[in-house]
Amino acid sequence: MSKQLKPFEEWPFRVPSIEKEVAKVNEFTKLLKEAPSGEEALKVIKKHNKAGDRFSNEVTHVQVCFSLDTTNKKYKKAITVLDEGLPLYQNAEVAFQKAVVESPYREYLEKKLGSFLFTMYEYSLKSFDEKIIPESIEENKLCTQYGEAIASAKIEFRGGVYNLPQMGKFMQDLDRETRKEASKAYYSYLSTRKDELEEIYDKLVKLRDAMAKKMGYKNYVELAYLRMNRFDYDVKAVAGYRDQIAREVTPIAGKLLKDQFKRTGIKHPEIYDLALSFKEGNPTPKGSTAEKIELAKKMYDEMSPETSYFFRLMADTHVLDLEAKPGKQSGGYMTYFPVYEIPFIFSNFNGTQGDVDVLTHEFGHSFQAYMSKGIKIPEYRSPTMESCEIHSMSMEFFAHPYMDKFFDNPERYRYSHLADAISFLPYGVTVDEFQEWVYLHPQATPAERDEKWHELELKYTPYKVECYGDCEYMASGHRWLTQGHIFESPFYYIDYTLAQVVAFEFFNLDRKNHALAWKRYLNLCKMGGKYPFRELVRRSHMADPFVEGTIKKTVRPLLKELKGYSI
Repeated sequence: MSKQLKPFEEWPFRVPSIEKEVAKVNEFTKLLKEAPSGEEALKVIKKHNKAGDRFSNEVTHVQVCFSLDTTNKKYKKAITVLDEGLPLYQNAEVAFQKAVVESPYREYLEKKLGSFLFTMYEYSLKSFDEKIIPESIEENKLCTQYGEAIASAKIEFRGGVYNLPQMGKFMQDLDRETRKEASKAYYSYLSTRKDELEEIYDKLVKLRDAMAKKMGYKNYVELAYLRMNRFDYDVKAVAGYRDQIAREVTPIAGKLLKDQFKRTGIKHPEIYDLALSFKEGNPTPKGSTAEKIELAKKMYDEMSPETSYFFRLMADTHVLDLEAKPGKQSGGYMTYFPVYEIPFIFSNFNGTQGDVDVLTHEFGHSFQAYMSKGIKIPEYRSPTMESCEIHSMSMEFFAHPYMDKFFDNPERYRYSHLADAISFLPYGVTVDEFQEWVYLHPQATPAERDEKWHELELKYTPYKVECYGDCEYMASGHRWLTQGHIFESPFYYIDYTLAQVVAFEFFNLDRKNHALAWKRYLNLCKMGGKYPFRELVRRSHMADPFVEGTIKKTVRPLLKELKGYSI
């Protein structure tokens, strides 16, 4: 259908009737239970999937429009309908999944649909129950409240007013006084909102803990692992993986930062010096947002026929909203419209090298969605989060050879991008261990949470803490308040680090044998979510990040690569 698509702004905006959609799902459940044969049961499931895709399409459109303008009253009203109604729809879906799992024709259905779908449904049944609908509605509202609070930021700086992403450009400016002043304005503003954000999070933690206990779990950690569909690893495996990062990567990241300060000639680094990679200034991409899109077209034209066609389709359909604007939510994401068979990329360009990072990253997600669009079973189109991030992070590295299109000094971009990716790993596991601690200690006070964050920073990123100086906001453990995942997608963060390790493997292989690396990458994208994370990694012939020694073996060659750049 995507070939005939009108531009995004011309798509019909419909707010789905939750009541009607719930009734549809309930009718499918009834028909499934009454099905006289496996063949008839399969027909019901296929009809249910098509109806689900239509509903998902409308829900996604509402969510995208609201994220583009959180001040729009029509979108705000629509998102409120979804916040209140989606848990009711989810409850109906769980009842349908239960009917599939308990079907007398299960053996036949497993042959037709694959046994992994039944594993997914069993996890879904364990992670949601009608009894937590009130809490789920409240959870949605609190997450929306957080998103609005972050999006509404107005920071006065040198005669202008900026939101959080827009301040990023000033905070890595070549002029140290500009960085210092921007940093002060940024953190001073956040200090005025910290109590509000802490209160939202406190409510979310207690709410999620209550959900878990209502469903019979010891704590939310148990429920979260089910919600995140962690089919083939557990808390213990993650703890061992975090230890590998602390042991192998934290010392390397510390050395990279020390090298950075040596390059920039800063003898007494402060927090506002962390973002400056080179004495001459950070790599700055060429051109406006529109010009960057044109450069990306050329890059993807050269990369492969598949990427060429697909990126041009996205540009022509206007499903790239990349510029930071007032009222727009922070961050970046890719989402998918199943009826239109096309993704949407959302980001906040601010004139830094991060613009190129996010464009290649979110395009990697989108490309996987495009390569898997022919998969009929919705649950198999997209894998679990840590697998999804392999596609995006690997695409960032496959884009490396084309960086001369975006930068006057592409070697500097390649260096800082790779160094930043390595240094991200300790931060990523900090977020994960923090979340685990929070939900194991749901009654902790905001001050105790901040103290724990600071303690974990000292464990994983002590080299950064040394630079906090008189920035009270950061020194007192508030960095996590602007990490949206912690609020809106609990436990979704270790995923980035796991995927980063596999992406490094693709990067290392690409340097030795590009054709083989690209072939494996395409194969991974085409598999969608037909298998759990570790199985997808195995089928891609890559090393498992959880296995002891994988981190060391994967990260060490990257240091040699860094030394080879002409910076």
